[in-house]
Amino acid sequence: MEDLISQLLSHVRGIWRYRWHAVAVSWLVAVFGWTQVYTMDDEYQTSARVFVDTQTILKPLLSGMTSVPNVEQQVAIMSRTLLSRPNVERVIRMVDMDIRATTAREHERQIENLMSTIRINGTTANDIYTITYRDKDARTVRDVVQSLLTIFVEGSFKGKRSDSQKAVQFIDEQIKNYEDRLVAAENMVKEFKLRNSSLLPRQGVDYGAQVAIAFDQLSAARLELLEAEQARAAIRAEIVGDVPMMSVEAVRPLSVANPELDARIAAVDKNLDALRMQYTELHPDIVAARRLLSQLEARKVEEARSRVRDGDPGRNYSPMLLQLKVALTEADAKVAAMQARVQEFTARHVRLVAQSNAVPEVESQLAQLNRDYEINKDNYEKLIGRREAAKLSGDLSSTTEMMSFKIIDPPTMPFAPIGPNRLLFYSAVMIAALLAGPGIALLVSQARPVFLGPGEMRENTGLHVLGTVSMNWTDAERIKRRRGQYLFFAALALLAVVYAAMMAAAL
Repeated sequence: MEDLISQLLSHVRGIWRYRWHAVAVSWLVAVFGWTQVYTMDDEYQTSARVFVDTQTILKPLLSGMTSVPNVEQQVAIMSRTLLSRPNVERVIRMVDMDIRATTAREHERQIENLMSTIRINGTTANDIYTITYRDKDARTVRDVVQSLLTIFVEGSFKGKRSDSQKAVQFIDEQIKNYEDRLVAAENMVKEFKLRNSSLLPRQGVDYGAQVAIAFDQLSAARLELLEAEQARAAIRAEIVGDVPMMSVEAVRPLSVANPELDARIAAVDKNLDALRMQYTELHPDIVAARRLLSQLEARKVEEARSRVRDGDPGRNYSPMLLQLKVALTEADAKVAAMQARVQEFTARHVRLVAQSNAVPEVESQLAQLNRDYEINKDNYEKLIGRREAAKLSGDLSSTTEMMSFKIIDPPTMPFAPIGPNRLLFYSAVMIAALLAGPGIALLVSQARPVFLGPGEMRENTGLHVLGTVSMNWTDAERIKRRRGQYLFFAALALLAVVYAAMMAAAL
């Protein structure tokens, strides 16, 4: 401990030996530092606070109709991207800072300076955002903050309208594509139905039901034919029982007059001619009319022969016999018509049964075509709805009703600078000067060492000190020494006075 104290005292004596060096260095450091601090430009700062109200009544009203934009996220993203390079360059143009930049390097320096000095703070919970900027010019500070506030508001209102327009354009292209698909699918279904119309279901009845219906119709026609044949046989039995059989002589039956049958034959001929103008020879009505005509002519021949055999012309004109013959004619016509119907139903049933193997394949192809058509139609209708929703969403993103901006503190022109903190800098310079002076003196004492006492000599040389010679100060030397001390302390006091004056000027 004693060694440490002795070494410390030795350093203090060395500093005191070169005290004028310390004073000179302290004054140099203080004057230079205070000059630099005094010549530093003043810095002005202003800020603006804005409240973003995102609670609007349009959200719950339109939440089920379209995708409501996330206004909170939109504002938060805009606040984070406000200091992007395009926005900073726009601010520079708005406040005419680009006029000061004559080279590209100066322009880049302006952009970097703005991006480093602008501060944007905000809380998404309260939706309050603060924009702060500091610069050497008070008017520039206010204009920059006002420009940033304008860009922030405009960017938030702009929203995602451009994205919505791109989405609408893409959906329109898809709608056009699906329209072409839908038309192609409709044409394919129409052509397929025309090509396979006989194998497709009709009015909700499938092919199996058509075969069953055809078979039922055929069975009913056969039953009706059987009933008609039985009725005709019964009528013939009645006629045969009333008319006795006689020997047949060679006569000309067709030349015998029969007014009733002649009139009916003429009517049937007329009806047959009318049917032939409308249908072919294979039509069931024409076939039935020809059979009826043949039966009437055969009946006329039979009655003519009966007249010859009977020898009683009046017998053929018995009321009962005439009625039976009329009923027989009608029965023959009905049997002929039913036979034609049975033939038609039989051919139809055979055709349906023959085509039944191709029906599953046709129905499968039709189902596939209908499925493709329904898918395209469903997608087309969904795209139409999505397009309207995208348009409405774009309108909502850009409308001012989705959010409102309330400026709490507008940017103002500051009158008092906020920096630099000259009090702190003056004090730092003073401390540096007070440290630099003794430090230089200590370095000089170490560079030019001397023995300041017999103890140091004995310790450094290892020799015994036999004695010392004391300094005999004369009166003139004492006065000179005293004046030097006064001057030293006066220099220190003057340094302190200058420091106090600088602090007072800063205040």
